Amino acid sequence: MTFRALEPARIVALAAAAGLEVIEWGGDVHVPPGDVARAEEVARLTADAGLAVASYGSYFRAGSAESLTAVLDSAAALGADRVRVWAGSTGSAAATPRERAEVVTRLRAAAVEAAARGIGLALEFHSGTLADTAEAALRVLAEVDHPALSTYWQPTVGAPDAEALEEYRRLAAHVSAVHVFSWWPRTERHPLRTREALWTRVAAEAAAAERPPRDALLEFVPDDDPAHLAGEAAALRAYLGRPA
Repeated sequence: MTFRALEPARIVALAAAAGLEVIEWGGDVHVPPGDVARAEEVARLTADAGLAVASYGSYFRAGSAESLTAVLDSAAALGADRVRVWAGSTGSAAATPRERAEVVTRLRAAAVEAAARGIGLALEFHSGTLADTAEAALRVLAEVDHPALSTYWQPTVGAPDAEALEEYRRLAAHVSAVHVFSWWPRTERHPLRTREALWTRVAAEAAAAERPPRDALLEFVPDDDPAHLAGEAAALRAYLGRPA
């Protein structure tokens, strides 16, 4: 979820009241990279509410001179065993061979560094990166070729249900987490049940997979309004077959 304007204590309370189980903390506002004291504080707040830290949502872009160490320091202090990373800042169709090679090389080195600390990395499946389509994300995973690297999945903006579901199927063996939200027809935010046909099918596919994704994470709430969280969480729990 994206409650960037709220303090961590308020987010923890909302998540616990909504019956959620985990939180992915972001590195842009709530847990800045390298601020270990802040990460430890947020970890304590999360645990005290009976919640777990799913992952650390970083904005590491795999630049050739970009350090991952501060990100891993915060992830470790949070107790996060997975860090979300980005496959560069250029879309797969626009990237030059040199740009691509630099990102892949940096991601491989980052995976080695993270694995040495018992932490995995997962690609953000997103436009404007080398992981902007299922085919492109699979290519990055194959070229990096490290077991510490997995990927997230979320519906591509504007993709009809059948197309989005097929993208998930192609990536399913490598997906460690799903970002769950309902945008339509572009980036307009709607209640999760607006795309119920998609999410019920994704949940069924995930449940039947040999290696199901570990986490289903509510990334966006309509209007960023905390009042909508309980309903969104109830819908997600229903799709996952969890008790109300």
